[in-house]
Amino acid sequence: MSIRLRVWGDYALFSRPEMKVERVSYDVMTPSAARGLVEAIFWHPGMQWYIERIRVCKPIRYMNLRRNEVKATLNANTARTVMNRGKGQLYLSARDEIQQRASLLLRDVEYVIEAHFEMTDKAAPSDNPGKFQDIIKRRISRGQFYHQPYLGCREFPAQFRPSEEIPPCPPELLGEKDLGFMLWDLDYTDPQNIQPLFFRAKLNDGVLSVPARDSREVYG
Repeated sequence: MSIRLRVWGDYALFSRPEMKVERVSYDVMTPSAARGLVEAIFWHPGMQWYIERIRVCKPIRYMNLRRNEVKATLNANTARTVMNRGKGQLYLSARDEIQQRASLLLRDVEYVIEAHFEMTDKAAPSDNPGKFQDIIKRRISRGQFYHQPYLGCREFPAQFRPSEEIPPCPPELLGEKDLGFMLWDLDYTDPQNIQPLFFRAKLNDGVLSVPARDSREVYG
C-alpha cells in the first residue's frame, strides 16, 4: 500500500553526520527524515514504512543561521547514578551549557514523498493493509498527527496534505545532479550498536530515487 504526501515549510535542516562542529544540511530531504515525518502522522508496530522517491518541488536555496544550543545531553546512565547516590542534578542548566553553533539551512522547501508500507510480524490478527490504508488517508486529509512533523529539526515544523498530482520540476533541477553520498537510514538490527547506512544520491529531473535496503546501492 502506498501514499503520496506533499510537505513544505519555511526552513529545513537535514544534517550531514560528517559535520561535527557546525550543522550543514544535505541539499534535499533524506530518506530517514522522510520516514520520520510519515511516522509522525501514522505509526503502528504492525507496519513498516519504506520511502520510494522524494520529489523536490522548489529550487534548492540556502541560508546561514547562528543558533543557541546546549553542549551537553541527559542520558539514562547519568540519571541512574544520581538516583543511586541520592544526590546530583537531573537537569541541564541552559545558562551554563549554552553555546552558539552556525547552521547552513535550506529555506522555502517543498517535497512530495512517495512511500509504501508493509505488514510486520507484530501485526494483530485484526490488522490488515486495507485498514491501515484507510486510517492513513483519513489522518492525512484531516491534518492529524501523533507529534508535529518536522523538516530535519523539531524547530522547523512541516505542513502537509495529500498530493493529488505530481508538481512540475523546477527548471534549474532538470537533468541529473549528483548529490554525493547521503544518509539512507540507521540500522537498528543491534540496538547496542546502531549503524548508519549510506547510498549515492542522484537527482533526476528533481526526483531522488531511494534504493531498497537489500540492494547493492546501500552501504553499511
